[in-house]
Amino acid sequence: MLNWRTHMPKGMHLKSEGFASTLFDPAGRFHMRNYCAEKSIPYAEEGLPVSLETFCSYGVAFQKQMVPSLDTRAVTALERMHGGFRLTLSDGERVEARRVICATGISYYEYLPEEIRGLPRSHCTHSADNQDLSAYRGREVLVLGRGASSTDIAALLLDHGAKVQLVSREPVEFHLPPGKKPRSLWQRMCNPNLGLGPNWRSAIFTFFAGQFRFLPLHLREGIISRHLGPAAVWFIRDKLVNKVSMRSGLSLHSAEVRGDRVHVRFTQRDGSTVELEADHVIAGTGYHVDLKRLPYLAESLRSQLKLEGAAPALSGNFESSVPGLYFVGLSSALTFGPLTRFAVGAGFTARRISAHLRRRTPRRSAEELLSVSQ
Repeated sequence: MLNWRTHMPKGMHLKSEGFASTLFDPAGRFHMRNYCAEKSIPYAEEGLPVSLETFCSYGVAFQKQMVPSLDTRAVTALERMHGGFRLTLSDGERVEARRVICATGISYYEYLPEEIRGLPRSHCTHSADNQDLSAYRGREVLVLGRGASSTDIAALLLDHGAKVQLVSREPVEFHLPPGKKPRSLWQRMCNPNLGLGPNWRSAIFTFFAGQFRFLPLHLREGIISRHLGPAAVWFIRDKLVNKVSMRSGLSLHSAEVRGDRVHVRFTQRDGSTVELEADHVIAGTGYHVDLKRLPYLAESLRSQLKLEGAAPALSGNFESSVPGLYFVGLSSALTFGPLTRFAVGAGFTARRISAHLRRRTPRRSAEELLSVSQ
């Protein structure tokens, strides 16, 4: 939960509905609805936005209940050694393991377009670097992007008294709000919802996640980039429309700092250019998987990994080309499809890896297990 607790803007709400924000446990006992009922927090499967505060408190409670022995020290280095791996922790201690699962989520994958990458952090930051937006009170901020993170930040900046411009290549699209009545059987048949939303395309990607890797690479790349792409949540519309300047049809061209202001040039669809200026630029430009950006991966280990683009090439069990090293979450999306980009994909991931590890682990006698526990 570290990324959610320390990087996401205070006051934001999750893009996913309540039913899709529940963390996975095998017995299904620690559902978000149960946690909210226990804490008297309003909850609905659909139609009631899940606040960041609620999700983080639920996540911490989930961890304490399901994984009480969690070691919170950061891994600073992961190296391959004979028979397995060696991990160096933040306090210098070294730990050895035969198998390692990299489950660091979206951390380190923040993407800044090349056109603004050279700007100083004093004038340009990624949306993930803006937990506290109160510092922008009274300032002019240019927000890039049209997805949930950029539109959420634009609305929160407005609440904090900033002057906001929202700029994107394509117009902002808002999700439709859920219906006020439960969907009928016919509606559920026509647009089944297996966790990623009510439509057949999402249902197919969910049901056949294990077969997604057999598609040609260019098809997988296209699906990952387009399916469930950038969109604003339905409940943010009233905070933005007619209240925030939203300009579309603009592609980044270049940017520079002049004096205390940042000047950004855009190319319009007709080929002409337009320049906008602000005190600060916040890029809600998403996350791109790139193993070079994982600081804990030793170069000697990274060089042994087979890649598909910049992502790890994985087996049907999430195992990389280095035996015993696994990647899950966003890092695995190019292999398993849109499902593993979201929390709802944790059940598929956990069951598949655990079944694989059970097959790989030799059975021990009761005496051997006892000697290990002692």
